[in-house]
Amino acid sequence: MTTVIHEDQKLRETLRSVRVLAVVGMSRDFEKAAGGVPRFLKKRGYRIVPVNPNVKELEGLKAYSNLLDIDAIVIFRPSAEVVSVVKDAVARRDVKVIWMQEDIRDDDAARLAEAHDGMIVVQDRCMAKEYRRLFESRLK
Repeated sequence: MTTVIHEDQKLRETLRSVRVLAVVGMSRDFEKAAGGVPRFLKKRGYRIVPVNPNVKELEGLKAYSNLLDIDAIVIFRPSAEVVSVVKDAVARRDVKVIWMQEDIRDDDAARLAEAHDGMIVVQDRCMAKEYRRLFESRLK
């Protein structure tokens, strides 16, 4: 059964357990969350796999038009487009985490993921903010 998480301990475990992140909708504009958050996470040791069919390279990394061999999918697409990304992820059967960034939520997509054992879903939370709060804050 998929776990939709909100508790700090589960978020911390999730951030520690995944190391490769396919960033769907990654942007070259670092002023946007879709560009700044992956850059932040890359500096924290995550391997970033840009997924953006409109570019060939981002941050010196080859950009892909679809999903690869990854642990987690970080989504920077409008909520209405999430379900197609989740369908691709569950078809792979090796994706561990679906993380929808702030202001991105799709309960139907989360339920779709629930049919696949072991998948963790986080909705409407910024991965960089959660990382800072859980690992870099003095109030850990």
